[in-house]
Amino acid sequence: MNEVEVAPSPLRWKMISLAFFATVINYLDRQTLSVAAPILRDEFHMSNQDYSRVVSAFLFAYTIMNGLSGPMIDRLGTRLGYGLCVAWWSIAAALHAFARGTFSLGVFRFLLGIGEAGNWPAAVKVVAEWFPERERALAAGLFNSGSAVGAILAPPIVAYLVLHIGWQAAFGFVGLAGLIWLAFWFTMYYTPKALPNAAAEEVVPVRKVLGNRFVWAFTFSKIFMDPVWYFYIFWFPEYLKNVRGFDLAKIGRYSWIPFAVAGFGNILGGWLSGQLLKRGYSVTVARKGSVTFFAVLMTSAIPAVLVPEAWMAIGFVSIAMLGYTGSLANMLSFPADVFPKSAVGSVYGIASMGSGFGGMLFTLITGYVVQYYSYTPVFIGFGIMPLICASILWLLMGDLKPARLQ
Repeated sequence: MNEVEVAPSPLRWKMISLAFFATVINYLDRQTLSVAAPILRDEFHMSNQDYSRVVSAFLFAYTIMNGLSGPMIDRLGTRLGYGLCVAWWSIAAALHAFARGTFSLGVFRFLLGIGEAGNWPAAVKVVAEWFPERERALAAGLFNSGSAVGAILAPPIVAYLVLHIGWQAAFGFVGLAGLIWLAFWFTMYYTPKALPNAAAEEVVPVRKVLGNRFVWAFTFSKIFMDPVWYFYIFWFPEYLKNVRGFDLAKIGRYSWIPFAVAGFGNILGGWLSGQLLKRGYSVTVARKGSVTFFAVLMTSAIPAVLVPEAWMAIGFVSIAMLGYTGSLANMLSFPADVFPKSAVGSVYGIASMGSGFGGMLFTLITGYVVQYYSYTPVFIGFGIMPLICASILWLLMGDLKPARLQ
């Protein structure tokens, strides 16, 4: 199968910056609930299990739409497909301001999940369209660092809005931010043209993608990796409040720190695999080796729950979150390493169904364990799961080389 070659262009950094800002907004929308949760839980009388069901409503929609948004974006094109996803999730985020109880809050989270599922398949497609192989992990890390930046900005911004204007204003603000982004996106983004001598790229049917071993191994691996991140974004503010005694103002002052550290993981992950490729290692060794290294760092979640001081817990969680983003920077580049550009949105979307399924499953388990036991077994479990992911990549996925789909 021939892949269309694209000459590297200085414009590629401008294009990836658009995906970066979309990811920032995506996480502002997502984290608004996490920061406002202590207030909303009191106002709506939500238990730990009630809260886990609200979070799972988001993840249920996210799981379903990952399998649909990727093929949709491949069919509509990056420009239109990405724009529709951002428009949907921005409106859904603003609708949270009208929640009047646990049920309506869960409905709006479900709608948010439908739209937000499209961000990563679309952004991965931007990487595939604009960046050569040696830069893909770095480019993926750059756009994905928007998740850390959004999570950094959310606690102080949302806490301020909640405390001074009201929680409804916080949801309205993040919804408006996405609509502003759309104006820049539709003005600036386009798909680069192929070189004159490049072969025409074959359109890959989804059924051929589904029959590929790589896709199933990738999907299975994400069941054990991405739920760790979901735990930190949805539950860490709750942990600081209920176990470490933080109030909302203190959560706003300190809960951004792990996300700031995580931002460096996006760059380090891309840098590490890039250095290994320069030294002559294969794509398989460079990508999987980097994922494994950062997965080991994620085991620092285990001591995080055992140390006596809150600052120590924040420090260990910061290392674990850096490990996640370092791993993800490489996993985001997997589809473009194996499939042509016309299929990477579908591949990443299908694989992310594992992410949503695992997130939904382990969120419900987290709610039950925290309600009836404690956070200790939860942190231990999330410290071990990344090692399971790395094992699946080495044992089941096979080499990262162009797929033979004929």
